[in-house]
Amino acid sequence: MRIITANLNGIRSANNKGFFAWLQTQEADVICLQEVKAQASDMTAEMLAPAGYYGYFHYAEKKGYSGVGIYCKQKPNAVVEGLGIPDIDSEGRYIEANFDDLNGKSLSVISLYLPSGSSGEERQAFKFSVLARIMPHLENLRKSGRDVLVCGDWNIAHQEIDLKNYKGNKKNSGFLPEERAWLTDLFGRVGLVDVYRTLHPATTDECYTWWSNRGAAYEKNVGWRLDYQVATPELAARAVQTSIYKVQKFSDHAPLIIDYK
Repeated sequence: MRIITANLNGIRSANNKGFFAWLQTQEADVICLQEVKAQASDMTAEMLAPAGYYGYFHYAEKKGYSGVGIYCKQKPNAVVEGLGIPDIDSEGRYIEANFDDLNGKSLSVISLYLPSGSSGEERQAFKFSVLARIMPHLENLRKSGRDVLVCGDWNIAHQEIDLKNYKGNKKNSGFLPEERAWLTDLFGRVGLVDVYRTLHPATTDECYTWWSNRGAAYEKNVGWRLDYQVATPELAARAVQTSIYKVQKFSDHAPLIIDYK
């Protein structure tokens, strides 16, 4: 079972850079998208449902902003758009596909786009609010008895090895102590698993999935690991291979690919 998560920074832009042609070479079972930055009326038929896939989206109310999606080879038994929390749902940050039998397992796959707080104090306060309110939901997913996989752009680098310039970013959104402690709580007390780190516990420079568009960060590999696949322990234990696709650049993020047995 191959799962891909990719922040597209605009699905139309990613399409122009070859994302959908690449996607057809991957034979993925599920693809989770973030930051589609489009409404249904903006999408081509291929964007809505690439050949061989069912497509589902949770759009932001604001045009050209945020939005998440999921492509699935197998039709889900149910799809959940949003968390039922109006101010979060208006930004199109959560979609969940539930399978009663995907490769013999009951599985919930979620595409999640947590907010960035880098634009100022108001957005950072909103980010903290989202983290506080989504934690009980993630706890319930952990207790559900199903295999659960939460894919997406979490907008937090967890450890010092997860970004190039950790010393210079300790007071910046995405690497604040409170944000990192929230992830530590998720991986510790709640018991969800950072799948990439189970297979690559100490990787540094090769782990990055996002690079700023400023200062030649991509060329110099001054990156951050912001994109995760976070799973229940039984599913995480079935991960056999990970890769971060950097041959082509579809957005300021790189797709994270993980294969599960």
